[in-house]
Amino acid sequence: MATTTRKKKTAKKATSSGKVSAETLAKGQREISVSEFFAKNRHLLGFDNPRKALLTAVKEAVDNALDACEEAGILPEIHIRLLQKDESRFKLTIRDNGPGIIRAQIESIFGKLLYGSKFHRMKMSRGQQGIGISAAGMYGLMTTGKPVHIISKTSRRKPPHDVVLKIDTSKNRAEVVKEKEDPKSDSLFPGGTGTQVVIELEGRYQKGRQSIDEYLEQTAIANPHAQITWVTPTNETIEFPRAVDELPDEAKEIKPHPKGIELGTLIQMLERTESKSLSAFLQDEFSRVGQRKASDLAKMADKLSTKTITPRSRVSQLGHAEAECLYKAIQEASIMAPPTDCLVPIGSRALLAGLLKEVQAEFFAAATRPPTVYRGNPFQMEVAIAFGGNLSSEESSRILRFANRVPLLYQQSACSSFKAVVETSWKNYGLTQPRNSLPVGPLVVLVHMASVWVPFTSESKEAIADYDEIRKEMKLALQECGRKLGTYLRRRKQMKKQSERRGIFERYIGEISSSCHAIVGTDPKKLYDALLKQAARKTKEADQKLDLDGKIVSAQKLEQDDDVIILEERQVAVHEDGEEGLFDNDAVPSARKKTRKKSKKKKKSS
Repeated sequence: MATTTRKKKTAKKATSSGKVSAETLAKGQREISVSEFFAKNRHLLGFDNPRKALLTAVKEAVDNALDACEEAGILPEIHIRLLQKDESRFKLTIRDNGPGIIRAQIESIFGKLLYGSKFHRMKMSRGQQGIGISAAGMYGLMTTGKPVHIISKTSRRKPPHDVVLKIDTSKNRAEVVKEKEDPKSDSLFPGGTGTQVVIELEGRYQKGRQSIDEYLEQTAIANPHAQITWVTPTNETIEFPRAVDELPDEAKEIKPHPKGIELGTLIQMLERTESKSLSAFLQDEFSRVGQRKASDLAKMADKLSTKTITPRSRVSQLGHAEAECLYKAIQEASIMAPPTDCLVPIGSRALLAGLLKEVQAEFFAAATRPPTVYRGNPFQMEVAIAFGGNLSSEESSRILRFANRVPLLYQQSACSSFKAVVETSWKNYGLTQPRNSLPVGPLVVLVHMASVWVPFTSESKEAIADYDEIRKEMKLALQECGRKLGTYLRRRKQMKKQSERRGIFERYIGEISSSCHAIVGTDPKKLYDALLKQAARKTKEADQKLDLDGKIVSAQKLEQDDDVIILEERQVAVHEDGEEGLFDNDAVPSARKKTRKKSKKKKKSS
C-alpha cells in the first residue's frame, strides 16, 4: 500500500515539472515597441538622473531649433525658460523663430521615436536618429503625467496651431489630447513663424559644470550666429548675444561613398534600386563613380566571378556571389574621396569670435584641418585654444568638446577628443603636463568634429568613438595650435626678460648721471636721457606686440589683419557685475565690456 502511494506522488511531481510546449511559449511572446524599450532603458538616451534629464531635454529642443532655423535661412533667436513648480518638478518652455511645423507632422515629430528627416541623409546636421525631442516628451509624461504642449506658426497669414499630445509607448505613436487654432498666440512669434514647446518634467537644477548654463554657454561659442535668451528658475535672465550676423553655409546632401558600405548593405541596395544596368546602378547610387569608374569596377568584378559581369549586366540577374565579387572589386579599386560640401565647419574666425565672447583669455589660436574620411564618411576637425588672462593656472586645462556644433558634456574620458588632448605633448609648447594627464595651466582647448555621421558611443550622443583616423586628425590640429602657443610663450618670456633688464638699467641711470656730473661736470639731464635711450634700444623687444603666430608685428599691420587678435586688457579683466563665469577663476578686478547681461527682474509693486 505504501509502495503504491509513493508511485502516485512521483508521477504527480513529474507532471507538474514537465516541459512546456512551444505553443505555450508562443502565447507569451509579443512585439516590443521602440518607445516601450527606451521607456524602460531611458538611461541610454541621457535621462538616467534628474539633473542630467533636465539638461538633455533642453539640449534636444535647442538642437532642433537651431537646425530648423539654419535650414530655413533664418538667424536663430531662441528663448529658454525654466519654471520651478515644486522641489523636483519643472516646466520647460523653449521657443524659436524658425519656419514652424506643419500640422500634419506635429504628432510624428513630438510623439513618435525614430521619426525624422536626418537619419537617411548624408549631410552634416545636429540630430541624427529622430529620438531626442520625442524622448524628452516621453520622459516628462512618465515622471509627471503631463502631456507635451506645442504651438506652431508657419505663416503670418495663418493662426498658430495649438496641440497638446502624449505618446503611447506600447504603439510608438502620439495621442492628441486637444487641439485648436489660437490667434492669441501670434504675439509669441513677432517674426511671423516659429515653434514653442512646453514640457513638464521631474529634474534638478544646479549651476556649474555639466549644467544647463554650461551647455548654453558652449552652444553660444560654437554657434556665434545664434541669439539665445535664458531665464533661470530664480528669474535671472542671461543673454548670449549674437557675435556673427551671417548664417553658416548650407550643407549639401551627398550619396554614399562605395568605400563606406558593407557587403550586406550593397546587396540590399542592389535589391531596392530602380536602375536596370550595373553601370547605371553604380553611377546613380554612389558618389565619385562616373561612367569610366563604373566600367572599371565591372571588369574587376568579372575577373573575380565565374559568371560574366559587364557594365550592361542587369541588376536583377546578379546573385549573392556576383554581389560579393563586386564588393571585393570596390575594396581593391582606387576611388576618389567623397565630396566635402556636405560639411559646414564653424571656421577659424567664428571659433575665435565665440571664444572671445565667453572666455576671458589673452591669447587665442585656431586651426582647421582639411576634410578627410573614415569608413567612407567625410569629416573635418577644428581646434581652438585660449590661454592666460583670467583662467586658473593651478588647475588642469578645460576641454570643450563639440560634434556638429553640439556641446558634449558627459563621458569626457571615453571621448576620442579627450584622448587626443592627453596624447599631445604639451611640454613641447611650454606647458606642464603630468604623465597620461591633461596639461596644467590657464588653457581652454576646444575640439570640434564636423561629419555627415558622427560615431557616438551611445544613443545619448555624449562621446565620440575612438577611430584611428579621427584621433589622428585631432592630434594634428592640436599640434598646429600648440606650435602657435609655444612660439607666443617663448616670445613673451623673452620680452619679460628684456623688460627686467631695462628695469635694472633704469634703477642705476640716475646715480651714474649724478656721479659723472660730480667727477667731470657733465650735464646730468643730457647724460640721463642718452643712457635711457640706449637702454630702450637694447631692450626694444619688450615694447613689441605679437600676432597669433607669436611674430612681432607693427600696430598698423595688426589693425589691418583680420586674423590677428590683440587683447591686452583681458590680462586682468573680469565681469563688471562681480559674478564669475564658467571660465573665470582667480580674476584680478578690472573694467571690461560685458558680453553677457545678467539682471534679476524686479517684482511689481502692489
